[in-house]
Amino acid sequence: MRIRAKTTAGLATAAALMLGTSAFAEPDMDARLVVNEELEITTITAAPDHLEGALEQVISGWHYRGETTRAMQADDFENPAMAFVDEGLATWDTVDGTEGESCASCHGDIEESMKGVRAVMPKINAENGELWSMEDYVNDCRTNRMGAEAWNWDKGPMKTMTAAIALQSRGMPVDVAIDGAAAPYWEQGKEMYYTRTGLLQLSCANCHQENAGNYIRADHLSQGQINGFPVFRMKQSNLVSMHNRFFGCVRDTRAESYAKGGPEFHALELYVASRGNGLSVEAPSIRN
Repeated sequence: MRIRAKTTAGLATAAALMLGTSAFAEPDMDARLVVNEELEITTITAAPDHLEGALEQVISGWHYRGETTRAMQADDFENPAMAFVDEGLATWDTVDGTEGESCASCHGDIEESMKGVRAVMPKINAENGELWSMEDYVNDCRTNRMGAEAWNWDKGPMKTMTAAIALQSRGMPVDVAIDGAAAPYWEQGKEMYYTRTGLLQLSCANCHQENAGNYIRADHLSQGQINGFPVFRMKQSNLVSMHNRFFGCVRDTRAESYAKGGPEFHALELYVASRGNGLSVEAPSIRN
């Protein structure tokens, strides 16, 4: 037990030193994201009122990426995430399940019916009072309306569909509700955000609030905004869901992570999404 305690303390100290001595590099605050030379994206805005005392501005992770990566996101022909969107759009019109229905059978044109959906997710399901993410709504449609199997939250079909749906809100302001029935979930997510965890004793806030702009090893820490999810992550050469990223961050603190799609990450998603209220939806974006 003594050895274990020393190891734990040593790891926590190492983590503090890594953050404390990491090089600082301001994000490029003058850069402007204009997609396809026509759609201007709000990437910096005043922090919402509920962040008073924590942040003065909220800044998209796009500003913390290199010039080449930023340029790729500004052009849909260069954005590798758009290939996944194309798959999702094809699936939208594909009949699946015992009821002989496709997404389009009920919802029609995705550009019309899904416009604004991503901007308010996650939200309280009015029918059951639970906090639902976009993936919950997709699987509810599949199982209860199409007679199809639910998709894994972190596998190809779900990621391509959520990317296609999210694209329809691109340029619209994030505006998740945190009052009423959503309030207890928001409080749970906030507590998670500021709670140190794992052998390294790090919280979300340690990296993304206190050290945004610093480098930890080769990673330029951002504010951890999720307005661009799902994202094409260069490191993984794949489309990544936000719960996948949450899972990885908790794991990297040397803690046992929570389940993707589980109640803990639902609550965290709501709180982190609310920290970006006012930023534009960027999905699908590109990150390192």
